[in-house]
Amino acid sequence: MKKIIKYLFQYILLFGLGGCAYYYTEVLIRGWSHFSMFYLGGLCFCFFSLQKRAHWWKQTIARQLIRCLIFLLSGEFITGCMVNLWKGWQVWDYSEVPLNLYGQICLPMALVFAILCYLALLVEDWIQLYAFGVSQGKEHSI
Repeated sequence: MKKIIKYLFQYILLFGLGGCAYYYTEVLIRGWSHFSMFYLGGLCFCFFSLQKRAHWWKQTIARQLIRCLIFLLSGEFITGCMVNLWKGWQVWDYSEVPLNLYGQICLPMALVFAILCYLALLVEDWIQLYAFGVSQGKEHSI
């Protein structure tokens, strides 16, 4: 039970950090954001951590980055379809950007997201090591 509470606390913290990072990165880049981006950022950051645990950190950073980028872009596309196309909230629109998919995701932003995913993977490593005492897939006390 103690271990479950520890993991629950850990992922609530990661969700909050990822949500804030995603939301405020958008605020810095375009001046505003939407609450749905907080939830998407939190979900993505938790996925980044979970995919590392599932593969025991044995995968190269490039493979982790590709996996995380696919997850993030899928989440961005699904969220965009829900908030922009279905709800009509017009949170973002990439229709005018080349190589877009229904105006919800596009190649230029995918490159920006790749950089952000890389930074998030590095930050997640740091958080796991210094905040939770997890290194190379094994827990230890600090």
